[in-house]
Amino acid sequence: MCDYSLHSVTSRPAKVGDKLVTTRFEFLTRGFAAIGEPNVAVCLLPGTELAFEKRVERDHGYGRLPSMQVGKLGHQVARFRKVNEGCPNAHHDALEFPDGQIVLVTRLCEGQNATVLQLPPSPRVTNDAVEQNAHISHRLRAACGY
Repeated sequence: MCDYSLHSVTSRPAKVGDKLVTTRFEFLTRGFAAIGEPNVAVCLLPGTELAFEKRVERDHGYGRLPSMQVGKLGHQVARFRKVNEGCPNAHHDALEFPDGQIVLVTRLCEGQNATVLQLPPSPRVTNDAVEQNAHISHRLRAACGY
């Protein structure tokens, strides 16, 4: 659920109302920790909505370089999403802002406070969906000679 770079860090899923802070974990990786739990990464699901206390700031992984896009983004709300999913050794956790701009979580400046506003809806499995999946599976097995 958390980015590959946080797999060795203790983690827990986000909850609505969580007060988070952007935190540097092992090496150069950044993510979210709950306020009061600095060593626990809080993992967000794609679609989770966040509200920041101030306009979000980002920097480059190697510090503030003049040639890189850094600084305030002009937004205080964002939606969590996954990117680079086809690249196993790339960062996947990102925020999408209202203007469509996408920023990796690991590029957020440390110490920014945010609140989890809303989690994505959880998929509901209905009897119709289960029956439809069984029917499709049966047709696929038949087509493959199983």
